[in-house]
Amino acid sequence: MAVISNSRTFNLPRSLRFAGTLFSAIVAWNDARVTRKALSGLTARELDDLGLTRADIDAVARGTYR
Repeated sequence: MAVISNSRTFNLPRSLRFAGTLFSAIVAWNDARVTRKALSGLTARELDDLGLTRADIDAVARGTYR
């Protein structure tokens, strides 16, 4: 019995992999920037309501908060 496989391993050229990695890094940087900006705009009381302090903002934006 013969088996036919329609799936093939497809390797992108190095330049496209690099472009994809670069794009992902830019998206992650922008997400952190937007998060940092939004949290920085909150008052100390609003941050406290979220269980955060001003010192926590960078860690939250980087995704390393607790």
